[in-house]
Amino acid sequence: MLSIENLFKTYPTPQGPLPVLQGIDLTLERGASLALMGESGSGKSTLLHLVAGLDRVDSGRIQVAGHALESMTESQLAEWRRTGIGLIFQQFNLIGSLSVADNLAFQARLAGRFDPRWQAELVERLGLGALLGRYPEQLSGGQQQRVALGRALASRPALLLADEPTGNLDENTSEEVLGLMLELLEDSAATLLMVTHSQKIAARLQRQVVLHLGRLK
Repeated sequence: MLSIENLFKTYPTPQGPLPVLQGIDLTLERGASLALMGESGSGKSTLLHLVAGLDRVDSGRIQVAGHALESMTESQLAEWRRTGIGLIFQQFNLIGSLSVADNLAFQARLAGRFDPRWQAELVERLGLGALLGRYPEQLSGGQQQRVALGRALASRPALLLADEPTGNLDENTSEEVLGLMLELLEDSAATLLMVTHSQKIAARLQRQVVLHLGRLK
């Protein structure tokens, strides 16, 4: 599903170039789950953003489901983000002007893959049935993250990318959301790459790798 080869990324700073990723090699099989760990500033989110096509590599290769991201145009990357991946962030990023029902359907409609039966199953399994008419500001943090999870999975993406998805939740709610995520991923046969600082959460995934000073340990 995911193949990263000899990946380098550097950002300019007033003090000169700052190397963030230095020769990353990583593979992830279809249907597998991987926790990407490391201290703050180690390059975890940068790597996730590169895999999501939100930023460009300096050199190296990223292939996702046979797509070579480094050779895509911006419009091709935008189309691929709509149809090929699901994204979950720590800050939820729900659309405040849309109801829960419309937030859930948003990504699937953009991808041209809205499936009412799958949407109804997500609503039931995520416990959102009584919340469909509400708006994000009327939800707790845990409820918002369940909506974000449903939105990311509604288009049945082949790859789910999650950046500290439980970072703003208390421990009990984190466990609940993570359990739901892993159950739904297994049923949809999606692949998961998750950035997390939590050893407890990382242990729930099939593999764990650590980034340190821009390199995998």
